[in-house]
Amino acid sequence: MAFPAQHQERQPGIEAEMQPKPRYRHPDHKPCGTLQNRVVLITGGDSGIGRASAVAAALEGAKIAFTYLDEEQDAAETRALVEQAGQECTSFSGDIGDRAFCEKVISETVGRFGSLYGLFNNAGEQHPEQQFEDLDFSNLEKTFRTNILSQFYLTRPALKHLEQTHGAIVNNASVNAYRGSPQLVDYSATKGAIVSFTRSLSLAVVEKGIRVNAVAPGPVWTPLQISGGQQQEKLPKFGAKTSLGRAGQPVELAPLYVQLASQESSFATGQVHGASGGGGMP
Repeated sequence: MAFPAQHQERQPGIEAEMQPKPRYRHPDHKPCGTLQNRVVLITGGDSGIGRASAVAAALEGAKIAFTYLDEEQDAAETRALVEQAGQECTSFSGDIGDRAFCEKVISETVGRFGSLYGLFNNAGEQHPEQQFEDLDFSNLEKTFRTNILSQFYLTRPALKHLEQTHGAIVNNASVNAYRGSPQLVDYSATKGAIVSFTRSLSLAVVEKGIRVNAVAPGPVWTPLQISGGQQQEKLPKFGAKTSLGRAGQPVELAPLYVQLASQESSFATGQVHGASGGGGMP
């Protein structure tokens, strides 16, 4: 599928303004209750992979909490979709690069629902530069705070609650952690850090009964792409270099996050699962 040229000046992008809209649900999905009565927290749950995962987890019986920066329209739609799936939903607007905000999110999620079973560290940002010499150090710091420091800020206060439920953490990495990108050196560096964080954390918490895995997506049609992730003129061919010859849709990745969080993946920890359309590693 060719995507029309489009660009949003702000980051994060707004899913409601994208053409075409990303797909977040399979119309023929038949829930199995794999997350029944569980509580799942998703960062960046307002749109893209985060929204699709929130809907997928809700359909499997989970109560949903999610964070977003300030995309109120997208957040309202995600809340409505979760509630249409028959589940409770709460959301938090703020910067996950702020440790105090992350601690508040964990505390208030448990206060609202009474427990925490799944943490999906999904949110990310990127600021492409054609030349490494043009790298903006303020964007560098923001990218590291959002993409990797936030995972530390959320995970530490979440551990005592995840231990009580023998829960799971799923982190969002990227194929760029493995193959790199000359225009996304800082972003790729954070994704490499997430791979190492996932593997090391899994060893650190295994005796607590907590599993930790990651997913490494390839090109996926999300608001990230139209708010700086891709140049407008490149959008019609976005994802064309994958083996499947196209970009992925959030709905095609969401079941993987749900499975890794559920007890169906009880023997998987410290792993990075590729979802790249065949283009790149892992």
